[in-house]
Amino acid sequence: MIDHILLDVIGAVREAFEAALLEQQAVEERFQVDVFLGDLSFETSYSLPGEASPARVRAALTLDWPTWSQSAYRSWSIGEPPAEPPELIVELAFRVQNLSRAPELEKVLATLDPEGPQLGSERLERTSPTLEQMFEVDGGEVTAALEVAYQGGLRLDDAILEDPSRLDDQVQALARWVASVLVRLGDLDLPFRPPEDETERS
Repeated sequence: MIDHILLDVIGAVREAFEAALLEQQAVEERFQVDVFLGDLSFETSYSLPGEASPARVRAALTLDWPTWSQSAYRSWSIGEPPAEPPELIVELAFRVQNLSRAPELEKVLATLDPEGPQLGSERLERTSPTLEQMFEVDGGEVTAALEVAYQGGLRLDDAILEDPSRLDDQVQALARWVASVLVRLGDLDLPFRPPEDETERS
């Protein structure tokens, strides 16, 4: 059995997001290792229950564990206080997709909080939105997607390293906030394309 603080955080995220009645997207969970730098990353994606596949609105969570955090964690685990506590890099991206045209940016941003919830001593900060547009080869139909991310760092002090369950309340609050944002985005009157199965029947 591997004992690692990152695995504890991943387990807490899964439990909290499921408790918030969010559904994990199929084949959207990845655990990756950079064999050259040693960085670890975990990616997962959730949507509201009952969404089509792929979901019109979803939240993608990425947890990055850089090499220097691993070194600091190892020092702490063998009783050598690190110069800086290990830090988990968090990115939470909300994606509105399968649109027939670019949405009104102001309408979408008005539903999003200027800052994310508190994680440790810091809040997640909202980044600039990204708009994607994909055109058919013959210049016909357009598919658009809008993504807005929140980013921040979670410093893991001695209290959290000794008892990772101290993170549970913050992770549960994060999951509830994600569910709330997904509901707000899903309620917007946006130019969504019909699901693929409906398109095929028509």
